[in-house]
Amino acid sequence: MLRAERNMTRAALADLLDVNPQTVGALERGDHYPSLDLAFRVCEVFDLPVEAVFSRTEFPPLSSEIYRNTRKDAP
Repeated sequence: MLRAERNMTRAALADLLDVNPQTVGALERGDHYPSLDLAFRVCEVFDLPVEAVFSRTEFPPLSSEIYRNTRKDAP
């Protein structure tokens, strides 16, 4: 999601991370878990803290988070 919202290709992200595009794809699909070093490099690229990018449990769908926040703001 982070890569897509920045209109970044897998190849572009792979270049920034010094990995191959297949590694980026495997990370995105959850087929591969990054080393600590790679996780920190991903966070540096997106300028986000580790907990905003990685979690031991699945993140909830963004649509449910947006919908829940919108409902809280409704009168």
